[in-house]
Amino acid sequence: MNADESPRQIGLGSHVEIDLIDEAGHAERMAFDLVAARHADMGRGLLSADAPLGKAVRGKFVGALIPYLMGDIRQIRIVGVTAAIVNAPGDAEARRAEVLKKAVNDADRTSAQMFASSFSGKWGDYDPDGMDEWDDR
Repeated sequence: MNADESPRQIGLGSHVEIDLIDEAGHAERMAFDLVAARHADMGRGLLSADAPLGKAVRGKFVGALIPYLMGDIRQIRIVGVTAAIVNAPGDAEARRAEVLKKAVNDADRTSAQMFASSFSGKWGDYDPDGMDEWDDR
């Protein structure tokens, strides 16, 4: 393969275009770069090679039709493979950890508000409105 040719087999560092084909035979185009799990960020088009879809396409060639049962999707057609478009960011892991931390904090806050709304004790009730200053840890 010379430098002008694009890769035809999917591997880490590939930009992949696929058609997701549903039960009725309708296709929806999807594109992503296949990256190591630590760099995955679907919001930026970076799919983990360890994700179910990543595993399904890894090692396959352009033109392949792959059985893939997920929701109403039944098959995947590999439309194109080129070198990755987006460089995997080094901070993807840190950004995922920050999102997870925020989600846990939000869940803790909701749990505390639900408890405060429903608890009644002999020394008084909790005031859920007093939790407006919840510490975002």
